[in-house]
Amino acid sequence: MSYNLLKGKKGIIFGALDENSIAWKTAERVHEEGGEFVLTNAPIAMRMGQIKALAEKTGSEIIPADATSMDDLANLVEKSMEILGGKIDFVLHSIGMSVNVRKGKHYTDLNHEWMGKGWDVSAVSFHKVMQTLFQKDAMNEWGSIVALSYMAAQRVFPDYNDMADNKAYLESIARSFGYFFGKEKNVRVNTISQSPTPTTAGQGVKGFDGFIAYADKMSPLGNATALDCANYTVAMFSDLTKRVTLQNLYNDGGFSNMGVSAEVMDAFVANETK
Repeated sequence: MSYNLLKGKKGIIFGALDENSIAWKTAERVHEEGGEFVLTNAPIAMRMGQIKALAEKTGSEIIPADATSMDDLANLVEKSMEILGGKIDFVLHSIGMSVNVRKGKHYTDLNHEWMGKGWDVSAVSFHKVMQTLFQKDAMNEWGSIVALSYMAAQRVFPDYNDMADNKAYLESIARSFGYFFGKEKNVRVNTISQSPTPTTAGQGVKGFDGFIAYADKMSPLGNATALDCANYTVAMFSDLTKRVTLQNLYNDGGFSNMGVSAEVMDAFVANETK
């Protein structure tokens, strides 16, 4: 159901790879709510995904950009304002990558060159995006910038590997840059800490299927879906949340406040009695 929450608002969406991605679902929901946007991703990711189909469906243009390149980001922001006809109201940063996870390196034996690359893509790119927007005065007053995170930034999930460190740094950047964006430009910056979600990136984590089932049993409302996250993001882009900033907002069915659930205890006891 559409309420036209974003009618007249314009933005940039990073990270739409395929129809399983949260950025893809968010783009669809933003379009349904009347928002306009430019889609962007790294050229290599665009070759792997189906972003052109999303652009056609939503009447959007695509600007390839490496989010770790300041030159690419400058071009992206300038061209986006040209295409959209003015300053930007919302930005979604939905980017994450770990070479160590892809290569199966254990956290106690990381390749630090790979670690640095993943840190740059997953976290530092968020600072680079905001620095570009800030210095170009590209955001409208009361605009909203959102990045996607995960609870491994606060708690230990061994197989999430160095992505946990990346997410912790991402959340710190949101708070630190969010202060300056708020004070100087009345722009809000937040992160959404999402349930484990079966996206292309998420499924690359070792033991993902078992963990998503565990999280679902632990959460009173069950795991939040990609569409749930898209709806939450739309709310954060809208004027309904214009005084919410510097927050890490959990969209996880209650998982983040659980110690243990009856379902998990029952499964544990059943296994112990076999």
